[in-house]
Amino acid sequence: MDELINPFRIAVPDAVLTDLKSRLRNTRWPETELVDDWSQGVPLKWIKDVCGYWAEQYDWKKREAALNRFAQFTTDIDGLGIHFIHARSPHSQATPLIITHGWPGSVVEFHKVIEPLVDPVAHGGNAADAFHVVCPSLPGFGFSGKPTATGWGVDRIAQAWAVLMDRLGYARYGAQGGDWGSAVTTSLGEQDADHCAGIHITLAMSARPNVEGQPTPEEARALKGIQYYADWDSGYSKQQSTRPQTLGYALTDSPSGQAAWILEKFWAWTDCNGHPENIFTRDELLDNVMLYWVTASAASSARLYWESFGPKKRTAHTVKVPTGVAVFPKEIVTPVRKWMEASYTNITHWSEMPKGGHFAAFEQPDLFVREVRDYFRKLR
Repeated sequence: MDELINPFRIAVPDAVLTDLKSRLRNTRWPETELVDDWSQGVPLKWIKDVCGYWAEQYDWKKREAALNRFAQFTTDIDGLGIHFIHARSPHSQATPLIITHGWPGSVVEFHKVIEPLVDPVAHGGNAADAFHVVCPSLPGFGFSGKPTATGWGVDRIAQAWAVLMDRLGYARYGAQGGDWGSAVTTSLGEQDADHCAGIHITLAMSARPNVEGQPTPEEARALKGIQYYADWDSGYSKQQSTRPQTLGYALTDSPSGQAAWILEKFWAWTDCNGHPENIFTRDELLDNVMLYWVTASAASSARLYWESFGPKKRTAHTVKVPTGVAVFPKEIVTPVRKWMEASYTNITHWSEMPKGGHFAAFEQPDLFVREVRDYFRKLR
């Protein structure tokens, strides 16, 4: 087995960028929506403005250099190249921590929290809270390899993460994740309990409602989220879990289509007061879209849904390691402790966050860093 760890730097060829600009400038647009809000999808005026900015003003080379400030590597695990950021702390007592993104996110989600987690002293914190941060790209996402055969679901990814942490020499570590990252982190906590000291998650979509009598306010909030998601917000998931290949042709060919497919969720799932640019810069939004566009990973990233919700369902998990949960108020479905306790038998930390949504580290980096420090401080 190839256990080499190879240095990696993002270096998108100029030809890819030239082609991108050409496609953006030649987009064939539909007519405008028939409503004055986002209820029919991403508004035409805004997405045209974003794509015009993307083609004419967005400076990928500058953004690429900013992302390359993090030490990055690739390594082959189970026949697949895995890309990851590995930011080692200057503090020797730092706790190793693997943090995992989801869809439609990427390692870009963590660009504001890695440095404070790694070097808390330089960011007004205490050296005792330092982490060595490992931040991989999910298989089929970003600069990780694209699976060439079926089987790369949540549990196999978690197995790969356990191998990665072992390969890096971390015999004891923590794990954190949101969206698919929460699912992978959950599986990792179950499968590698001998080495994973504890997990921290922000989403628990696998926890089934367990309402007895009148719902509590916590349950009512989650039930409302479940109903809204089912009625208005889950079409993307059904398409990606049933026909990811069909979707991939359109998104891989059209940058405006890829941007709209992703950016709608940054409107729907964030605590942004109605508009994603209330919480993110346009450059940040496009940085994340770029990791899908330049790697042509629309189909390969969507297949994680097929692996998880398609013919081969995920198995249920029972996590016994200490578990921390942060409930961000604008999460798709806010976690409910009672619903989680059957699968997470050792919940030792529960936080109701004052603001924030699905992309916690990206939206509210200061709150996220504080929360992660608070939880893992108990396990050091």
